[in-house]
Amino acid sequence: MTDFLSLILEPLQEVFLTFKIFLPNLLAMLVIMILGVILARIIRFMLVKSLTAINFDSWSDRMGFTTLMRKGDLWAKPSAMLGSVVLWLLITVTLMIGLSALKIPTIDSLVEQFFGYLPRVFSAVLILIIGYVLAGFISRGVLIAAVNSGYHYAKLLAEAIRTLLTVLILAMVMEQLQIAPSIVLAAFSIIFGGIVVALSISFGVGGIDAAKRMIERESAENCAAGVKDEIEHI
Repeated sequence: MTDFLSLILEPLQEVFLTFKIFLPNLLAMLVIMILGVILARIIRFMLVKSLTAINFDSWSDRMGFTTLMRKGDLWAKPSAMLGSVVLWLLITVTLMIGLSALKIPTIDSLVEQFFGYLPRVFSAVLILIIGYVLAGFISRGVLIAAVNSGYHYAKLLAEAIRTLLTVLILAMVMEQLQIAPSIVLAAFSIIFGGIVVALSISFGVGGIDAAKRMIERESAENCAAGVKDEIEHI
C-alpha cells in the first residue's frame, strides 16, 4: 500500500516542485507583459501627438504615402498608422522578452532567433521607405525633363522608370529579409529583363515616327544651310 501511495505522490510532488520553481518566472512574464503594453501605449500616444505637431500627415500626402495606403485599403491617417505599427512592434518585443523570462530552453532559442532577425526587418523597412521616396523623386524628375524636351511619351517613360525601381526595391527588401534568395534573384532577373525588353520594343516601335521626323528636320536644316552657303559664295 505504501509503495502504491509513493507511486502516486512522487509524481505529484515533482510537478508541485517544478511549478513552484516555474511560478516566479510566470509572474515575471506577466509583469513584463503588463508594463510593456502600458509603456507601448504611452509611446504610441506621444509619437502620434509629435507627428501631428510636425504635420507628418501633410508631408505624407506630398510624398505619396497616403495614396499608397489608400491603394492598400488603409484609411487611417499616416500618423495613426505609424503609431499602430510602432505599438504592435513594441508589444511583440515585449512578448519576446516576457517569454524569455520563463527560462525555457526552446523558447530562449526562439527569442534569440527573433532578436537576431529583427535588424534585418529594420533594414528592409528602411530600404522600402527610402526606395519609395527616391523612386517617386526620380520618376517626377524624368517626367519634368521629358515634358520640357517635348517627348510625347513622357508619362509612360516616368511610370516605366518607377516600375523598374519598384521591382528593384522589392527585390532588395526580400533579399534583406532572406526570403528564398535564389528564387527572388531568379524572379527579379526574369521580371526586370522582361520589363526592359518590353519597354525597348514599345519605345522602339513607337519612336519610329519621331525618329523619322527628327531625321527629316535635320536634313531640311542641313539643306537650308547648304543653300545659304552657296548663295553667300556667289
